[in-house]
Amino acid sequence: MNQLQALLNDSLIRTKHVENAAIINIKERQVCASTFGFNVPPENVLNLIYTFYKNLLQVRRGGLYFKEKYYKCVRADEHSIYLQNVHGGLIVVKTKTFILVATYGVGMYPSVCVEAVEKL
Repeated sequence: MNQLQALLNDSLIRTKHVENAAIINIKERQVCASTFGFNVPPENVLNLIYTFYKNLLQVRRGGLYFKEKYYKCVRADEHSIYLQNVHGGLIVVKTKTFILVATYGVGMYPSVCVEAVEKL
């Protein structure tokens, strides 16, 4: 396990603030760390990167598909997107170098998930 995976596990998964998480390197356009068993398909990686640079307004209006599930946008700005569906939610946060994507399930507290991901 690398340091980024350890950070995801210690800061998010063990605290039960999220179900799964991955860190995407924007420049390399690939996942550089993820929690065990959480696979982010290459087309989703590119879509998330594109969303922040070209498509944020569209996501605000129409939501986002991630891993073949539709998520409605609850909040979006130039650094974060908060989306939900009936099964849970998706939090996406962008820094200069990385995009962090995390999922949470029904029964989890979305506000705590958003706060945990943004702090990380």
